Amino acid sequence: MDKRSKYPVWISLIVSLGGFLLGFQSAVIAGAVPLYRISLGLATGSFLLGLSVSAHTLGAFAGNLVAGPLSDRFGRKNILFAAAILYGLCALGSALAGIAGIFIFARITGGIAIGFAILIAPVYIAEIAPSSRRGYLVSFNQLNIVIGISLSYFTNLLIYHMVEDPDIAWRWMLGVGLIPAVLWFILLFLIPESPRLLFMKGKETQAGSVLNRIGGPAHARNEIHSIRESMKKFKDKVSLAEVFSSRMKFILLIGFGLAFFQQISGINSILYYAPMIFELAGGGKSASLLQAAMIGLTNFTLTIAAMALIDRLGRRPLLIIGSSGITIALMLAGMAFANATYSLDDTKISKLGLEGLVAIEGRTYTSELAFFEDIRTAAGDEVYELQRNAILKEAIDMHAGIILFALILFVASFAISLGPVLWVMLSEIFPNRLRGLAITVVGSFGGLISFIVVTVFPVELEHFGSSVTFFLFAGFGLISLLFILAFVPETKGKSLEELENILVKTITR
Repeated sequence: MDKRSKYPVWISLIVSLGGFLLGFQSAVIAGAVPLYRISLGLATGSFLLGLSVSAHTLGAFAGNLVAGPLSDRFGRKNILFAAAILYGLCALGSALAGIAGIFIFARITGGIAIGFAILIAPVYIAEIAPSSRRGYLVSFNQLNIVIGISLSYFTNLLIYHMVEDPDIAWRWMLGVGLIPAVLWFILLFLIPESPRLLFMKGKETQAGSVLNRIGGPAHARNEIHSIRESMKKFKDKVSLAEVFSSRMKFILLIGFGLAFFQQISGINSILYYAPMIFELAGGGKSASLLQAAMIGLTNFTLTIAAMALIDRLGRRPLLIIGSSGITIALMLAGMAFANATYSLDDTKISKLGLEGLVAIEGRTYTSELAFFEDIRTAAGDEVYELQRNAILKEAIDMHAGIILFALILFVASFAISLGPVLWVMLSEIFPNRLRGLAITVVGSFGGLISFIVVTVFPVELEHFGSSVTFFLFAGFGLISLLFILAFVPETKGKSLEELENILVKTITR
């Protein structure tokens, strides 16, 4: 690889470190939540517990709303700088929080950084990448997200075993995110501004210089010509009315549809609550953290596979394969929980040291909800909140290996499809002039869906049970497959300007 071909790779690697921070600060909560729940006094299955986990998605929603317009006004690079600062503030604030309100506020701050990074990083990379390598380079961002997720699980496991005091352990889990935030802030000084944004700002010479470094004089001339021709079509200021105009309806259908199905699949609920899910299947804290780390490794490995395939096999085939796998995996998980039974004999009750449970001794439950309700009645609310998982571990009889297999299959299927492909396609399908605002709109919608799904997940488990919750997600997985088959086109191998012409032509027929 010559110096010129390496340049866009190095730029993409630096920019996509924002994805690493996104993944790390999003998923590190998975190992911390069982510990800070006690420290901050948050009840199992409560809305406030869900909000403490999902608060960053609320911030991401706010960040999504303003990321595009701010990046168009102040530059893609400056918004990435702001994201790095906010990531650092989130790590410090959440680690030092003494009450739930401060903790949630810190998580919202980190969410704003996520809202900036998750939209602007792939847009920036798409705008500097040669069309033949765009899918591969944009996927760097998703790869770094899953590396961040995977590393967060392993650091959680390491800190859990190294720090005995649980109130200190979760603070270390959340606080170490400050280190990559500072590193990213420093490295961002090494990247140029987006050449397409420079051109839009009337800085054609600077744009040409950046494009020349990326692909040489011929590449720069061709790209400048394509950008100029694209910009000639639209001379007025970008507005929401134009984004939602009738000629954009097919593109918006694809964008909103993929963003909705990415989040309604339940991916963030599973990633953020993975240890909790494994504990519901009867695993202890250490085993649950280890199994969550296996999920992270799967996510990492299959994302690399998606990067290798996305510009070869194409976007649409990966979406079809992945959505099919997601549906099957969630059905398996739902069936495994539906077939579980729960019972406590005198030996198990004696081992737990909870004499109040003699009231349910010898009973066999086929309903998770009925079992938990009787525990609460027999032992009291305080024992239920503090000892629920220990009681469950003794009482449950189920094929726990199926849950591990199902969640690995789910994450693998997501990692080769809706995970990376959504952001590649969003960076491709919108016209140059509307891209920043349009991706902001669609990304904000996705962030809102994510916030709702993650917030209500503990409530769903508490009131509907694990099997119903997973069957519900499986239903959405099936609908997403049908949507992809019906509406999503292939976009590989075409320049951004070619795609604009094709999709505009399609929607104006």
